Parts: sequence; C-alpha cells; structure tokens
Amino acid sequence: MKSGRAYELLYHNHLRKRMVLSTVSGVASTKIELVRLFDRDIEAVDIITTKSFQVKANPGNTPPVITSPSLGDFGNSVGLRNPGMDKAYPELEELRKEGMRALLNVSLSANDEEGFITLVKKFDPVADLLELNFSCPHAAKGYGASIGSDKETVRAFVKAICEAYPERKALLIIKLTPNVPDIAEIAEAAIESGADGIAAINTVGPREYFKDGHPILFNKLGGKGGASGAWVFDIALDAVRSIRERIGDEPIILGMGGVVSSSDARSLLEAGADSVGIGSALSRVEPKDWALYFSRIKNGGSVEDLLSLRHDNLEYERHIVLSKKMYDEDTVILTLDGKSSCKAGEFSFLWIPNVGERPFSVAKNDPLTFIIKIRGPFTEAAAGLEEGDIIYTRGLCGKGVENIHTKKALLLGGGTGVVVLNLLAEKLHAEDTLLDIRLGLPKLPDDGNGLMQKDLEKYGAYRIVADDGKPGRVLESYSASDVEGDAAAYVVGPSVMMRKAAEMFMSFGLPADRIYISLEKMTMCGVGLCGECVCGNHLSCKEGTFVTWRYILDNRVEL
Repeated sequence: MKSGRAYELLYHNHLRKRMVLSTVSGVASTKIELVRLFDRDIEAVDIITTKSFQVKANPGNTPPVITSPSLGDFGNSVGLRNPGMDKAYPELEELRKEGMRALLNVSLSANDEEGFITLVKKFDPVADLLELNFSCPHAAKGYGASIGSDKETVRAFVKAICEAYPERKALLIIKLTPNVPDIAEIAEAAIESGADGIAAINTVGPREYFKDGHPILFNKLGGKGGASGAWVFDIALDAVRSIRERIGDEPIILGMGGVVSSSDARSLLEAGADSVGIGSALSRVEPKDWALYFSRIKNGGSVEDLLSLRHDNLEYERHIVLSKKMYDEDTVILTLDGKSSCKAGEFSFLWIPNVGERPFSVAKNDPLTFIIKIRGPFTEAAAGLEEGDIIYTRGLCGKGVENIHTKKALLLGGGTGVVVLNLLAEKLHAEDTLLDIRLGLPKLPDDGNGLMQKDLEKYGAYRIVADDGKPGRVLESYSASDVEGDAAAYVVGPSVMMRKAAEMFMSFGLPADRIYISLEKMTMCGVGLCGECVCGNHLSCKEGTFVTWRYILDNRVEL
C-alpha cells in the first residue's frame, strides 16, 4: 500500500473532487527563488513543479522561445533549458531542509533508460513526486515525445526504471504528449509497468509560427514549437477523460493544459484529474496577484478582473533602420523609424529573423533609438545592419519605475548603463527634480562627448569620470555632501559597480529605500513565464527593472 503526503492528497481525489492546484513544468516555478515564492506566499498551490532537469546542463534553444498568435494562446520552444542535476539538486535539498508547505514535483528529462534511472535516484530524496518528461514536442531527438509517442517504448522505460530503483519513495508520474493517435493506451502501458500516475497534457504540436513569412521560433525544428494556452484546453480535457476511462480510478492523474478559469479547472477535475495544473495563464496575471488568482480558482471564484487584455508584449512590429552609427569599436547606435512610449524600467526585444532576439533598454523614444554593446552573435548581427534594413521590436515589457519624489537625485551610469538614464532623467526632470548625472567610462571619448551627452545635459549637470586604469573611479567623485537634504540615487551599470555604489551611498547616510538600481537580468519570454529575470521574487519583465537597495537587502539578493 502506497503512503505519504502526495498519495494521501491525490489518491481518488477525482472522486472526492477537492480542488488541488499545481504549477506546471517549465512555467513560473522554474527557479529556486520562484519555487520558494509559491511555497511561502501562494497557499492555494498544493503542488509545485520544477522545470525538467537533465543529467547535464542544457542551454536550450536560442530566443525567441515564445510567441502568441492571439491573446491567451502561445507557441513555445524553450528546448529543456536547465542547469543540470548537480546544480539543481543542492538547491532543492536546501529548500527541503528549510521545510516546505507544498508538495514538490521534480520534472526529469533524459534520452535513455540509464539517464532516467540516474535522475530518479538523484532526486528521489527531495521529491514528493517525480514527473518523467516523455512528452516535450520540441526537444532534441531522443528526448520528450520521442519516447512518449510509442507505448512499447514507454513500457520498457518505466519497467527498467522501477526495477532499477525499487526503493523509490516519491510517486512516479509519466507526463505524456497528446500528439499521438491514442494517448490512453500509452498511459495504460505506463501504469501496467509500474508508474503511479500520469501527467497530461504537455504542449500540442509542434506547430509553425510566422511573421511576415519568417519563422519566429529559432530552433533545430525549423521554427516549430509546442502550442499551449487556452487553445489546447479542449484537447487536454479529452485526453484526461480518455485516460481515466482506460486506467480506472486507482492511478493518479495530474491534469493540465490551457486552464484559465475556475470553470476550466472544475471541468478537468470532473473529467478525472486528481489535480489541476496552471501554467501559461499566469502570463496574463500580475505576479502580485498570483496568490489571489490561485485562491479564486481553488474556491470557484471569477478571475476575469485579474486577466490582462494586453498582447503587445508578444507582438512584433516591423521597423526600418534609419541610421547606424558606431560610437566606438564595440558600441553601435541604431535609429529606427517609428517611436515608442517606453518608460524607465521598461524595455523592448529586438528580433532579427533567422538570427534571434534579445532584450534592450530604449535609449530614446522619438526617434526610436537603441544603443547596443557588441558581445555575441546577435549583437554582431545588429551592428551589421545598414540603413534601410529591417528589424523588429517586441514589447514593451516591464513597468515604469515607481520612485519616491525627492528634490534632488544622483544618476550614476556605468558604461552603456547610461542608456537607461535618459528616460529616467526625462521623468525626474518633469517632476522638478534637480539632477546630478555622472557617467563612469574606461577612458574619455576621443571627442570628449559621452554617450547621450547632449540629451542628458538638457536635464541637469553631466559629468564623465574616466577609470584611467582603476575600474569604478567614478565612485570617488562623490562625497557625503552630495546626498545631503532631500535626495535619492539611481544606479545603472555592472553588478559590482551597483553594489559598491549602493554601499557607498548608504555609508553617506542615504536610506536604502532611496537608492534605486536597475536589474539587467537576462529574460527570454518577457511575460513572466520563463523565470530567467527573477531577482529574489521580483520578475523584471513584469514588474520593471528598478528595485530599491532595501529590496536587495531584505531579500538577501546576490547581484
């Protein structure tokens, strides 16, 4: 007889019909900080599911990794991006030592039996459930749906795993793809071979997604990606119903796929699911409202007022390059046709078809201008554009900075961090704030003019401090007198510089809640799903790039 918290919660729950909620693999609860957030702050979530971990680290696919043909419908191709088991396990082990309210469902991915056996043995001590990914439609050959599309392959894998590790304590759940003629017969083979339950469904497809004839997603499948979101709900409902009819009441079913509303969740439970997973819909809910959203789903309430109708952060806009100027040997200034309404704390993605996309701060709204540091293949391609070439933007993402109004403000930029300062200076100047703007550079520009100097000089005093062989020399230009009175400081630049600057300003007596830094975190989705931009529990793609130093200290964030 099986036992344990997971079994007690889930066994026959489709008959009891309690609303048991979970996150889903690869969405929202993707980082240890976000797993901790769901466990501590979102009490209506009963099961937290990790991203799919593999034996070795996997960088995943090159962005774009997400697109949205219409509001609430998504195409995705993350490609099982994960840090590998040796990095993931210690984080989860520490979390379990701290104590967890929710059940932990650890998702695992491999391309052979031995790989899955290794992962099951590794993660079993920290997991309540182990969810084997036999279902990803855009994984590399041999992974995901390559396994789960054939019942005999599923039967062989599950049997080998169960026989190799009979002492397993966590429930073994097999996540299946709907992209098969009969998902129920594959589920039956998994249960007959020793699995405790089924997770259904993973994304539908893969499908193709285009903009102006260009494939949007960038992967080895020619731009194809899985479909998730509201448009797959009926497929998920049918899959869960057919699986329950085939396997009977004893095995567990984790149901998921396109759930948005309370009625969706209830329908999945009625169809035979023991728990209901919610994923893509979270992109339409502000992170501060996630707890309320899950609570209403659990209690049968309406969530319509929490669902954003915004779709522009997933739509591409075509632009023509009006001019390109090299500021120095590795910095390019691109001016595009059109304009933006970007605020400090927001950002856009730039997309070059067949090359990829990356997030960038907007340097100027009108004309739309980006300043790009050349650091890799994408930025090299951007620097190679010429007048008349086409490039696309996506966004805006993030949120404008919400600052305490002060009589004066110190704006400090390191290198191309000055890009963020222009829109910030514009905002603060409009609030009648006296500005002191300083820029730290490795050396003085040959012509004496710093990046965006003419723009920034309109808003206040502007000063360049060259490192002259000592990185961060600009910090030495400040003294305690600079922060006297009603003041605030805004710092944008490399992490080390921002930390040193914040500590310096605090030593001068400036309160931590009046020191703002801009988090230049990598983001891939821009809509709060991938978790790559998390800092503490702050998602910069949804909540803006600026946080106070008080937030950094209170959340013990390492920059």
